[in-house]
Formats: sequence, C-alpha cells, structure tokens
Amino acid sequence: MTPEFSRPERLDTIGERDRSVTFAATPEERRKLAARFAILSVDLLEAHFTIRRDTSGIVAKGHVTAKVVQACSVTDEPLTATIDEPVALRFVDNFGAVDGEIELSDDALDTVPIDGGAVDLGEAAAETLALALDPFPRGPNAAATLRAAGVISEDEYQPVNAFSGLKAKLEGKG
Repeated sequence: MTPEFSRPERLDTIGERDRSVTFAATPEERRKLAARFAILSVDLLEAHFTIRRDTSGIVAKGHVTAKVVQACSVTDEPLTATIDEPVALRFVDNFGAVDGEIELSDDALDTVPIDGGAVDLGEAAAETLALALDPFPRGPNAAATLRAAGVISEDEYQPVNAFSGLKAKLEGKG
C-alpha cells in the first residue's frame, strides 16, 4: 500500500556525497494525512532532507515543518499548531539482523528498514509529523469546561484513605 505522502528516493540515485531533497505535500495529500492522524486539517507540510549513503545504509537528516489544526481534547474547539521538528534517520537493509542489545550513543540515528529499492522520505516526514502532534491538545476554555463539569485538577485532588490525615496529625495540625 502506498502511503498518503510518498516521496521515494531510489537507492541507486543516492551516493556518498550529501544531496539535498526538499518537497511539500499537495492539498490532497494534506487532506488524507489529516484523516489518517485524526486531526481537523494539515494546512502545510514541508520537508527538507540531506541524504547520503554510508557504510551502514542511507542517512537522512533534515527538518519537517507543518501547520495543523487539531481539536481541543476537552471542548473540540479548533487549535492551530506549528510543527518544526529535526529529523535524523538511518535506513538499513537488514533491519532485523541484529540479535541482542545494542548500545546507542547520544548521536545515534533512528533506524528505519529499507522497503524495496527506495527510501520513502515522504512517509518519514509524515511519521515525524505524527510524533510531533500533541496527543491531548487543550485550548484556552478547557480548564473552565472541566471545572464546570466537576472535574478537579491534580493540585486540588485530596486522596481519601486511612492515611489521608496522618501527615497533618503528625505535624500537630489535626
């Protein structure tokens, strides 16, 4: 199945020198991505990568920028969000060939399997967008709506159990 936002780069076109790749999603691709990620809209999605081949695979580094509209998780009000995420990936042929544990350094890249004869930078950009989305966005009216519904904040929560008043009694306040 071809993803909604596919930008394959054939392996035989990727050399050892950095090559710049920049692309943007079409209105139809943005509409399909919004449906896939269950958000109101994707108003902009652009990606810029520098790709090159190294001894262990294909390295792709860059940025994904987007403007999206999500629904507030409490009130369903539309909330606009701007995404600007760095991306650092290593596409490898033998993704499952390593047994045991691997020590990763601080500069380790996320590893993605190569599927067929190309790496799909569009799908990498789409997945980066998905990971950058706030899973529970809250708008300015969310707190008031929750309070009106009787939901208290974590700060207001007072546990009720056999030990709930013990601290106050030990401090001589109870």
